[in-house]
Amino acid sequence: MRAPIRDIAVVAFGQSDHLRTTDEMSEVEMLMPVLHEVLDTTGLRTADIGFTCSGSSDYLAGRAFSFTMALDGVGAWPPISESHVEMDGAWALYEAWTKLLTGEADTALVYAYGKSSPGSVRDVLTRQLDPYYVAPLWPDSVALAALQAQALIDAGETDEPALAGVAARSREAAAAHPHAQLRGTVPHGDYVVNPLRTGDCPPIGDGAAAVILAAGDRARELCERPAWIRGIDHRIEAHSLGVRDLTDSPSTRLAAEHAGAFERPVDTAELHAPFTSQEVVLRKALRLGDDVAVNPSGGALAANPVMAAGLIRIGEAAARIHRGASHRALGHATSGPCLQQNLVAVLEAGEDH
Repeated sequence: MRAPIRDIAVVAFGQSDHLRTTDEMSEVEMLMPVLHEVLDTTGLRTADIGFTCSGSSDYLAGRAFSFTMALDGVGAWPPISESHVEMDGAWALYEAWTKLLTGEADTALVYAYGKSSPGSVRDVLTRQLDPYYVAPLWPDSVALAALQAQALIDAGETDEPALAGVAARSREAAAAHPHAQLRGTVPHGDYVVNPLRTGDCPPIGDGAAAVILAAGDRARELCERPAWIRGIDHRIEAHSLGVRDLTDSPSTRLAAEHAGAFERPVDTAELHAPFTSQEVVLRKALRLGDDVAVNPSGGALAANPVMAAGLIRIGEAAARIHRGASHRALGHATSGPCLQQNLVAVLEAGEDH
């Protein structure tokens, strides 16, 4: 969706340190410092926020309505206007964006969190699969990504050394990132599921992130260099893997088109590509050339907190605009097996920058 009635921007972004395990912390304890960070950045209090929206997964938490406990970290009394999506936080950002478009609020707090460490996230993610034909076979997320990687190799679009190069570049980019779980030189390792090696796969860990959105003059008051959302859209592909071309991502391309990503070049692209092979697919779908800085934060290969990693991609893109490292950036989030559902946001600095 483009040409919104109101100009809306990301004015603050914060994230936790992404760790292999956080056994000593609850989701609320992991989330609270991040919420305090974005509120302190803008000088806002919880009472100043017009709308709050979160993204998380009950499957990861292992209990129903787990998101209600996270409200302890937000502060739900006096009563607040609040919503939740059982999705990555990027989709919570989309809901908050539409809420601000209506004029019902001028500011929104969006947050997401996930703790993958307590169980086997590879098995948990099988719950996303078609329950009749695919889930009973119990293919885990790495096995499905390996099918996609092998399809790309068979089509001549990549090879194992090229995938290793994606992994090395991403983790070297994260070398100076204070929150990354993996950074610098990381051994590419043995095969997990051929042709994917350890280095081709995302780290398993826990983490949280939050952003604050604001509309119009309120955004300019809260942030010296707002990251204006010029377009945002999300699309989904067929649930059945057998009817999809795993070497392409038409949903990403369509979302990017409707978000206005192809109207003018972007200088930065933060792609939610948990596996090296998925970056190959996304680069093609988004028509990204070598002149675009792809995942300068390290991307999901450096830290992949499930349910927060997509929101982090948009937050990282916005943060580069905030500090003047980018003028027009693209943030991408994905959900489901083999890039089934994709969201694309285009962010820009204002005309005065």
